[in-house]
Amino acid sequence: MKNPRKPLPEEEQEMTFWEHLEELRGTLWRILIAILITSIVAFAFKEILFDDILLAPKSKHFITYQVFCRLGSWLSMPSLCVDPSQFQLINISLAGQFTSHMNISLVAGLIIALPYVLWELWRFIKPGLTETEIRQSRGAVTIISLLFILGVLFSYFIVAPLMINFLGGYAVSSAVSNQIALTSYVSSITLMTLLMGLLFELPVLILFLTKIGLVTPKYLKKYRKHTAIVILIIAGVITPSPDVFSQLIVAIPLYALFELSLSISSRIYKRKHVMAG
Repeated sequence: MKNPRKPLPEEEQEMTFWEHLEELRGTLWRILIAILITSIVAFAFKEILFDDILLAPKSKHFITYQVFCRLGSWLSMPSLCVDPSQFQLINISLAGQFTSHMNISLVAGLIIALPYVLWELWRFIKPGLTETEIRQSRGAVTIISLLFILGVLFSYFIVAPLMINFLGGYAVSSAVSNQIALTSYVSSITLMTLLMGLLFELPVLILFLTKIGLVTPKYLKKYRKHTAIVILIIAGVITPSPDVFSQLIVAIPLYALFELSLSISSRIYKRKHVMAG
C-alpha cells in the first residue's frame, strides 16, 4: 500500500502540471468559442440590439419613464414625468457605427454566455476542491449569474434612463445644443451596465472574504454608516439629477445589497466558529 503522503516522482509531477495546463487551455478555448458564437448571434440581430434594446431608453415610451410619470402624477411631482428624446445621436467617424455595432455585440455576447462561462470555470476548479467545499459551493454558478443579471437589469431599467435623461438634457447655455456621438452613448451604457453587474456581485465577494478571514460582521457593522454615505454619493454621481427621489431609487437597492452582504457574512462567521468549537 502506497503512502498517501509520499511525494509524486518528478516525471509524474511534470505530467500532472501539463495535464492541468492542457485542461485550462481547453476551458479557455471553449469559453472564447461560446462568447464568439453568442456575439455573432447578437451581431446578426442588429435591429433588436439597437432599436429595441440599446436605444430604447432614449424614447419617452420606455417603460421606466412611463412608471416614473405615473408615480409623478400620484405623488404630485410633475418633474418625474420627463422626455429624454431631447438630444440627437450622431455618428462623427467613418467606422463609428460599425465599431459600435461590434462593441455592443461583444458585450451582449458576454452577458448571454456568462452562465456557461462560469460553469466552465467551475468545472475546471472543481477537481481541486474537497467534498465539503464542493457541497458548500453548490449553486454558486446560478447565484453569481443571477446577481450579475440583476445588476445588468438594474442598470438598464433604472440607472441608464436617469443618466440619459439628465446628461442628455443638461446644457450650460441655450446657445449650445446636445448632439451626442453614438460611440459615446454606447460606451456609457455598456460601461455602466457592466459595472452594475459587477457591483451586484458584492454578496459573493463578502462571502469569500469572510470565509478566508479578511472580513468580519463586526467590521462591516462598524462602517455601516460610512457605507450608507458612500452609497448616497455613488447614487448622486450616477444620477446627477437634483431630484432626491431619483437618487433614492438608486441608493436603496445598493444599500439593500450591502445589508444582504452583512447578513451573509454573519451566517458564515457563526458557522465557522461553531465548526471550530
